[in-house]
Amino acid sequence: MSRKKKPLPLLENITITGIAAEGKAIAKVNDLVIFVPYAVPGDVVDLQIKKKKHSYAEAEIARMIEPSASRISPVCEHFGVCGGCKWQCLPYELQLKHKQQQVEDNLRRIGKVELPEISPILGSKQQYAYRNKLEFGFSNKRWLTAEQVKSGERFDNMNGVGFHIPGAFDKILDIQQCHLMDDISNRIRNEIRSYALQHGLAFFDIRQGVGLLRNMMIRLGMHTSELMLLLQFRFENQQDEADALGLMGHLRDNFPEITSLLYVNNTKCNDTIHDLDVHTFHGTDFIYETMEDLRFKVGPKSFYQTNTEQAYELYKVARDFAGLTGKEHVYDLYTGTGTIANFVAKQAAKVIGIEYVPEAIEDAKVNAELNQLDNTLFFAGDMKDILTREFIEQYGTPDVIITDPPRAGMHPDVIDTILHAHPRRIVYVSCNPATQARDLSLLDAAYRVVRVQPVDMFPQTHHVENVVLLEAR
Repeated sequence: MSRKKKPLPLLENITITGIAAEGKAIAKVNDLVIFVPYAVPGDVVDLQIKKKKHSYAEAEIARMIEPSASRISPVCEHFGVCGGCKWQCLPYELQLKHKQQQVEDNLRRIGKVELPEISPILGSKQQYAYRNKLEFGFSNKRWLTAEQVKSGERFDNMNGVGFHIPGAFDKILDIQQCHLMDDISNRIRNEIRSYALQHGLAFFDIRQGVGLLRNMMIRLGMHTSELMLLLQFRFENQQDEADALGLMGHLRDNFPEITSLLYVNNTKCNDTIHDLDVHTFHGTDFIYETMEDLRFKVGPKSFYQTNTEQAYELYKVARDFAGLTGKEHVYDLYTGTGTIANFVAKQAAKVIGIEYVPEAIEDAKVNAELNQLDNTLFFAGDMKDILTREFIEQYGTPDVIITDPPRAGMHPDVIDTILHAHPRRIVYVSCNPATQARDLSLLDAAYRVVRVQPVDMFPQTHHVENVVLLEAR
């Protein structure tokens, strides 16, 4: 006979005292640290403990007794359910304050390296409608809110198109309005839902692996006003394909804003498209974006920073930190589609970009040619396998290395090779200050941190980018 679990306690009249990792707020009761989502420092609340460990607990707000003077009303009707934009209840100036503190805490506590004064974070001019790309999933198992469940209402239609619910891989929160992109994304998504329901198109069942409508991606050229829509279908037969093409024709006829209308037939178990053929239904198979006097060709498989305006600010910081005079040999590690490499190429003698994804490297080459840059070279492959001592002997020792790794940071072998190459300067761009701090500690013996510049790329979330300049000791 199994033991009954002891009910978790309700803690009353608790004051939220600060902001912790992953965008959660924090409270302390005696020696117990409690992490709380969607709370604001200064809130006085009752907390329902959801998970309890020896030294910490996780809880939800059971009752708001007195809201913090800092709390503001979220603009989104889906706040607190969809899992994104967890800081909509925080004024933007407080979001920036906590992101600045997050960078400093990570660099000091994890990196344990000597730091200069950290520059004030660069805030985003746009706090909403800043994204140039969004993806939405389709599901025949729409997520019901707690209020909908308690109402006892029966729902004949459980289809939804929107965002995956955290921790529920097969559930989709049906989104009516997302404020992170231009409203065109809402109008297109809602029209697709309306058409699909009217024509009886099957929404995907991820557990069974069946259903016509799987996923949609919208990309917007913020400076060119070009718009890409990519729909993922799963064709079982010719009728499915005919139904899909009917939807595509409807979108072409009703949304002249769409300049690139694409689709894929995805019969795999996941929604990745890197290994799938992309079909052009209408227009081109790419859009353009611009930055300064550069043009970038962005395809459906391309990586491009999702906050266009802040990407420009980020790249200007990286270029400034690099201190280029036109004579330097630059390595751009984790170059993606070569955006940074092409951005700094006119101020360098030569730029070498390395990236894992072959399609991204092809985009980088196209963009270099598009901008008439003849001093760039791009290589595809695993960074630790490409960037070796032999590679450096063949292509030249870098004067400056710019590195923009994924959230996991750099592999130790890559750091060893950088230390061997010993460039005069390293510009480290990071979307995860914690792993950046770890890597800085490994570089500390040979390099000192001389400049630190946080950049907010994602307002309403806890995510922050950080740029560090290291100089050889």
